[in-house]
Amino acid sequence: MNDDLRVDPKHVIPESELSWTFSPSGGPGGQHANRSNTRAILSFNVLESVAFRETEKQTLDLELSHNDGVLTFTVDESRSQWRNRQMARKRLADTIAEALRPRPTRKPTRIPRRAHEARLSDKRARSQRKRNRQKPEVD
Repeated sequence: MNDDLRVDPKHVIPESELSWTFSPSGGPGGQHANRSNTRAILSFNVLESVAFRETEKQTLDLELSHNDGVLTFTVDESRSQWRNRQMARKRLADTIAEALRPRPTRKPTRIPRRAHEARLSDKRARSQRKRNRQKPEVD
């Protein structure tokens, strides 16, 4: 069975690049939660991966990682280790896919002259209204 992680149609992370650790999840659940290693911790080193080009690695490192290029996902929502593993894999794939999604470039716009003048006249009127609320100065 091939456990490689498909991020999008162009990117597949080999299973060998995914590092797993497991521990008891804690919280409610009694003996099962205290004795079973169901918490799944998935680590993936972006910078050492063969699944991405250098420019994509730099993008992922800038946007996502805060630990020398290593992404870490911890999941302990389910009582099943298998289910927690699946959720961690999905979160990794979704996070990377979102980070690699091309962002539209912003086209700067100008405020129309009439709108700019209207805003300034409104500010002047508001300022005058507030000035009229003050007590007159006595000499």
